[in-house]
Amino acid sequence: QVLLVESGGGSVQAGGSLTLSCAASGSTSSIYCMGWFRQSPGKEREGVASISPVGSTDYGDSVMGRFSISQDNAKNTLYLQMNSLKPDDTAMYYCAARISAPCTWWATSQSKYSGQGIQVTVSS
Repeated sequence: QVLLVESGGGSVQAGGSLTLSCAASGSTSSIYCMGWFRQSPGKEREGVASISPVGSTDYGDSVMGRFSISQDNAKNTLYLQMNSLKPDDTAMYYCAARISAPCTWWATSQSKYSGQGIQVTVSS
């Protein structure tokens, strides 16, 4: 079992920045790939970004060039740096861990493990 705990969400004005963190614990050796997905009320889950154990990253079109995913393997911590935030980025953001391929941004919403989620609100 893998436990994922997000932190760092909050409210920001459009154009601002936020950094999300995700601490992983438990059977972390079983993790193949980590990432983030988000969900707004009434909408389906949307993959955001993924990162492989060797640091290869993948981003959804809606966040490409604005968001950056990274990880600190020594600390078992995942990050999502979000810049130039837009009101459309408002959502619950979830940290996700996959135990098998593929390691892609669109597969993060179908991960075996996810955190409890953290709210990000962007006002215009």
